[in-house]
Amino acid sequence: MIKMKDIAVKGGVSVMTVSKVLRDAPDISARTKVRIRALAEQMGYIPDAMAQGLRTHTTRLLGLVIPSVANPLYARMIMAIEERAQALGYELILAHSHNNVEREEQMIRRLMARRVDGLFISPVYRMSPTSSVYQELEARAIPTVLLGHSAPFCSQFVGVETDNTAASYTATCHLLELGHRQIAFLGGPAVSPSAQECFEGYRRALRENKMTVDDQLIFAAGTTIEDGEKGCLQLLDEGMKATAVQAVSDLVAIGAASVLLRQGFSIPRDVSVVGFGNILLSEYFRVPLTTLRQPKFHLGIAAMELMQKMLDHESVATRRLEAELIVRESSGVISQPPPMDRRIQTA
Repeated sequence: MIKMKDIAVKGGVSVMTVSKVLRDAPDISARTKVRIRALAEQMGYIPDAMAQGLRTHTTRLLGLVIPSVANPLYARMIMAIEERAQALGYELILAHSHNNVEREEQMIRRLMARRVDGLFISPVYRMSPTSSVYQELEARAIPTVLLGHSAPFCSQFVGVETDNTAASYTATCHLLELGHRQIAFLGGPAVSPSAQECFEGYRRALRENKMTVDDQLIFAAGTTIEDGEKGCLQLLDEGMKATAVQAVSDLVAIGAASVLLRQGFSIPRDVSVVGFGNILLSEYFRVPLTTLRQPKFHLGIAAMELMQKMLDHESVATRRLEAELIVRESSGVISQPPPMDRRIQTA
């Protein structure tokens, strides 16, 4: 392994000069810096990150805890964070919580043991108003940015989030403008603040159009395609007279739409479907999905900007970004009479 001593011998300078060049010290001439850096690169010198960390009391490492990299909502966000982090000289360590509270705590503590300089966390939501691991993060003053909405147990931290209330309101208004008055809502987990905001946007749109919320059109669906399928099967089994389905996420919407198509419904002639998130699959589904485009890449950029300010000991505040309605083939003008007043076809 090439050491600074080897570069010093070949460059005809002291080891201290090489060290200063690699640290970009101000008392070394620009000409010497260019020459020694070129020599270090030519010889294949690789800095000892651990030794540098001991000198600077930093590791240049950032931790990232998300439910799963398989969730398409996180792909572009991670890309943006990683690109910005790398440009600033940081490396990213990725960990998965699998939406499990115990695993999330374990991953956070492992990253703290690695002495990361900061953490990005997509919280696993729970009913408890407090969390020991988040209290520990606060006590250690570890810069922490939430990727998603805050909840009581993590309210002490800033984050980046989408204005889900406004986005869901826009989606419901879109369906109302198409003539739909019986709009089924497939909601997410009750403990999820983002799912709660989506439901609030749906309710607000109905109220402002002088309509009451029909509890018989509200179904708990969850977060996955399978959850969307189950929610839609329940909707059909109960014989609800809905002309449109609004889902808390694209995955849930795609699960519901798949069931509808298998049951012989035409989308959007018989029933309209609207999702949330604008994942890649939504555009290439059998019936391209009307959805809300979350600014995933910009959320990642905003998250890294917050982290950079925190590492520089600057004041920060949560960033809230707007979503955009993307109208595709899955939503259309209401057909009469309402088509969903029938039971599941078992044949």
